[in-house]
Amino acid sequence: MPIDLNGDLGESYGRWQVVDDRALMVALSSVNLACGFHAGDPSGLRLAVRAALDHRLAIGAHPSYPDLRGFGRVAMALPPEQVRDDVLYQLGALQALCHAEGETIRHVKPHGALYHAVADDPATAEAVGEAVASFDVTLPVVVRSRSRGAEVLEEAGLQVLREAFLDRQYRNDGRLVPRSRPDALVTDPVEIAERAVRLATEGSVVAIDGTVLSLAPHTLCLHGDGRDAGAVAIRVRDALEGAGVEVRAGTT
Repeated sequence: MPIDLNGDLGESYGRWQVVDDRALMVALSSVNLACGFHAGDPSGLRLAVRAALDHRLAIGAHPSYPDLRGFGRVAMALPPEQVRDDVLYQLGALQALCHAEGETIRHVKPHGALYHAVADDPATAEAVGEAVASFDVTLPVVVRSRSRGAEVLEEAGLQVLREAFLDRQYRNDGRLVPRSRPDALVTDPVEIAERAVRLATEGSVVAIDGTVLSLAPHTLCLHGDGRDAGAVAIRVRDALEGAGVEVRAGTT
């Protein structure tokens, strides 16, 4: 019973260092690297690509709205064609850095507000799908489980990796509790590891109101900006493997 364990990294910018990428990479099977629009400067991203290759991780692009100030978490009402072209531009930027290191992008995962828009707004999902299809139609797109966006992308002929989050609370409709709420995050390492095992073995998670949600994810996400994120990632990996779950990229 395999599962992918991914993290959103490469999100430092110049002197602003968000997290030690390598501390998480030791436990992951794939990584989503920022593409410059919400974080990630060129030199830092090239180092992140090299680090991911050192750890034998599948590298994915993590495109966002053009929102450095808001770290890509501010919703933007952009025309679909602009979303399409912005995403395509970001894929090309990261692909150039990967190519320079003898690697290629393996998947695409939208970031932040764009991720939620893809999940809930068919027009945004179609725009991102057009960008991916014009770049490389074989690239899987990582989308939130139980979302309309996953259906839209599959209807467009793209491969979808359904994702669940280990360190975020869920509402009973399958959406994430907004970060603006104090109860949005799961911070207990033991609880995070237990959620990982349940999602990998049973495909379900308990929402914040006690509802059991069936998510059946292909990939599990850990955020790199959480407290002791590297140690938590190792605990999660150990828990999964201790439960007989194989952690590897590409688990459709």
